[in-house]
Amino acid sequence: MVQAVRHPVTTTKQLGDRAEDLALAHLQGAGLRLLARNYRMPGRGGCEIDLIMATPDGTCVFVEVRRRRKAGYGGAAASVGYVKQQHIILAARHYLARLRQVPPCRFDVVAVDAWAIDWLQAAFDAT
Repeated sequence: MVQAVRHPVTTTKQLGDRAEDLALAHLQGAGLRLLARNYRMPGRGGCEIDLIMATPDGTCVFVEVRRRRKAGYGGAAASVGYVKQQHIILAARHYLARLRQVPPCRFDVVAVDAWAIDWLQAAFDAT
């Protein structure tokens, strides 16, 4: 019997990508549809949205995925501070400006703490 060799995930980028994969699968399992992944606003450092999803009713959901191995310092969700929120909002406005009609929108956070998923809907506002 041949066993599959499992390669450890070692880099921070690989761990982050794995957290995004888990978040995406979780959201799709809840009925959301992927519109874009790692949407980056051109010319502005740090203005990226991890996942842009659509709900069955057409709401556009901008998702920040945060991963922490330990829950100290407030855990993954607490790491989405004011500056990060402003970068996400700026990128979301850029994304929406390309659309003919702007749908209802919200900003969610998917926190992955030690591989447990916590989906915070409407985690912050664009105001």
